[in-house]
Amino acid sequence: MRLRDLNALILLSQPSLSRMVDRLAQRGLVERTVATDDARGVLVRLTDEGARVQRDIGRAHARTIARHVGGVLDETELATLGALLDRLRAAQDPVGQRRLPGSHH
Repeated sequence: MRLRDLNALILLSQPSLSRMVDRLAQRGLVERTVATDDARGVLVRLTDEGARVQRDIGRAHARTIARHVGGVLDETELATLGALLDRLRAAQDPVGQRRLPGSHH
């Protein structure tokens, strides 16, 4: 993914994201390459190790959510919660259009 496209999907400043990607690259979790169609563009991709770490973290996160939410709500309540979250998500500005307080671009 292009670094600028990734930046549009998260709530970090561009310099903060670049520093994070640098740290992840140093740990061997992502690779940075120059875009072949535009030498100014930077592409970021998970390495095999990065994908493994992401899967492990995702599974642990899903278990935590199941433990804290799944055991409390029955199937009907979980379906209602899902529908409400879908409505809230749909009402938000597209991620790429969000602006943090104090941002001017």
